[in-house]
Amino acid sequence: MEANRVLETLLHNSTIVRTEIARCPGELVRALALRDGARLWMRPVRPDDEPRLVELFHRLSPRTVYQRFLAPFHRLPAHWYHQFANVDYRTRLALVAEDPATGGRPLRAVARYEPGGAPGRAEVAMVVEDAWQNRRLGTQLLDALLDAAEARGIHRFTADLLAENRRMLRVLWRLAEIRRRELDRGVLTVEFERRRGVEGLLA
Repeated sequence: MEANRVLETLLHNSTIVRTEIARCPGELVRALALRDGARLWMRPVRPDDEPRLVELFHRLSPRTVYQRFLAPFHRLPAHWYHQFANVDYRTRLALVAEDPATGGRPLRAVARYEPGGAPGRAEVAMVVEDAWQNRRLGTQLLDALLDAAEARGIHRFTADLLAENRRMLRVLWRLAEIRRRELDRGVLTVEFERRRGVEGLLA
């Protein structure tokens, strides 16, 4: 009986994963060409990405972890990864950059938005694996995320980042029209909209 219950649970979970994968918006899948010629694959996050998100976190340097989470995490709670990997592709969306040239197809970057507390608003966050920074990966991924958000009726965004995170600030200056900035104990809250006509800046 116990074996049957385990089998039923596995089949149920497998069905859920297949259903969620089928719901992934296909229009958000495309190749990314980086400044140095490297190519990655952009797609929406899926439930089966949970172990890849764990692996990505453990490849990040302490500095990158601190910049992403605004705290010096050595590990993240297990349920966070489940939440990160499971989105509804409307009010919550994450785009990942997958490396097709490496076994296991690891994730090199993630950009996501979460509900921002009011209709038409979202909170944005992004992380790029250290070795893939400064290659225009973050710029392309964030621009695609903002574009997808606008297609879903979201036009106003906020992001919390360290004031010393110049790399992320440069990405925002490139892509965004800043509407408000507020500094509190080293954390900069930026409210912005997507800038028009940035395509030429992404090459």
